[in-house]
This record gives sequence, structure tokens and C-alpha cells, in this order.
Amino acid sequence: MGQAFFDGITVDYEDAGTGEPLVLIHGHPFDRSMWQPQIEHFSRAGWRVIAPDLRGYGESSAAAGKTTLETFARDIARLLDHLEIDRFVLGGLSMGGQIVMEFYRLFPGRVRGLLLADTFAAAETEDGRMSRYAMAERLLREGMSGYAQEVLPKMVAPYNIKALPAVAQHVMDMMTRTSPEGAAAALRGRAERPDYVEMLARIAVPTLVVVGADDEFTPVREARAISERVPDATLEVIQGAAHMPNLERAAEFDAALQRFLNSLPAEADKEGKR
Repeated sequence: MGQAFFDGITVDYEDAGTGEPLVLIHGHPFDRSMWQPQIEHFSRAGWRVIAPDLRGYGESSAAAGKTTLETFARDIARLLDHLEIDRFVLGGLSMGGQIVMEFYRLFPGRVRGLLLADTFAAAETEDGRMSRYAMAERLLREGMSGYAQEVLPKMVAPYNIKALPAVAQHVMDMMTRTSPEGAAAALRGRAERPDYVEMLARIAVPTLVVVGADDEFTPVREARAISERVPDATLEVIQGAAHMPNLERAAEFDAALQRFLNSLPAEADKEGKR
């Protein structure tokens, strides 16, 4: 675990293993612990795995007002500058996937490969914008508990809530301990996110698109639309999972990501700089 200071905030992060860097960005309203199975697996498999808490989430500094995807992406760039890491594989789930797309838009030369998990590329609809703004106000007014109870059966498939109670509890715990101010700021920023659909065709690095077969938030059709637009992208549909396949079916998710990482062209510099 480490902590970086920049732009008036602190960013806490996991930094495990040695080798080529793999950077994993959590979704909303979670924290870096959502990647714990992947941190453990890939740090043992020869990768240096870096998983930050986004500003306003986890142990990083609280955020208020509005946090755009660009702000998140620039925070990640500053963190990796702090760690003296130039090029890396970058992955994210849900909001994290949108941050990954924004990062690629801003810093394409730093990215060696992309993981886009349970996410979508289109800009928000007008109804969607209104809904995100309303939810931001609700979280500030009521806190996270009621929202977390409502969305848990979509985050984790109902059959997995019964079969995998520890996973369901982990997801619930992440949601309920998230700062309402940080979550609200991110919702406002996502309400105004740009459209990444046209950019997808310009992605020039290997890309893995992953989705849970029973994801209601980002259905398989959304993942397929991304994979069809990104040149030579690989699509992996994880059976028996909803919005959190990396936790609901960690072994299958890790196997898909491992195949992808094994397929990447070798880098000239094998070691991520410390």
C-alpha cells in the first residue's frame, strides 16, 4: 500500500508484485479492494499490479462538487508519474472502464493494452443525466445505505448473493463505506461525460472487452458493440456473473485476462520503473 500527494489531494493505492505494470481502476461506488483477487493473482504471475482509490473513494481524499472523467484520468497519470511508470496495461470496470477510455483519449502513448469490463462508451442520455443528478442529491441527503440495498441485486447476480455471500457482503461493504460526497461528485461528472463511441475505432492497442452474461447495468450487447468497434478486440462473456464478474467468477475472469496479457507483444523495457 502507498499514498501519493498531488493537486491538493492524497491518493491511496495498492502496489503489489514486480514486472510489467498492470493498472486497475475500480468502478462506482467501490474502492480498490474490488480488485483484490486480481491483485493477488497477477502479482504472483509476474505483474506489478497497481490499483488506486479514486479521489472521493476508499482512502483517497474526499471530493465535492463535480469530478469529471478527465479529472480521474489525470489523477491516474499523476500517480503513475509519481511511481515513475511510463507505459502499462490499463483496465477498468464500469465507471472505471469509462475512465480508461478517457485516459486513452488523453494519453494514448502511455497505454500498452486495454481492459474494458462491464462498461459502455456512449454519452449519457438526457434522461440519464437527470437521473444521475437526482441520485447525487439523494446520496447527499440520505447516505449510501438505501441505494446500496437497492442496487446490490444488479451489481451481484441474485443467485450469487445466495451462493457467494462473502462476495455479496464485500460489494455491500464497499458501497456503504463510500463517501456520499465523493459518489455524488462522480455522478455529476459522469452525467456530462463525452461520447467515446467514435474514438473506439482509433484505439491502436490490444483490447480485451469483458462482461458478465447477466449484467443488467451494461448488458452483453453493450460489450459486443464496443468489441466490434475497437480493431481486433477480444470479447469475453463470463457466464454466471452480473456486473462484477471479477468477484463473482474470479477464476474465469482471471483466466480471460491472463490469456490476454500473455498475448501482448513484448515490451522493450520489461520492468516497470519504481
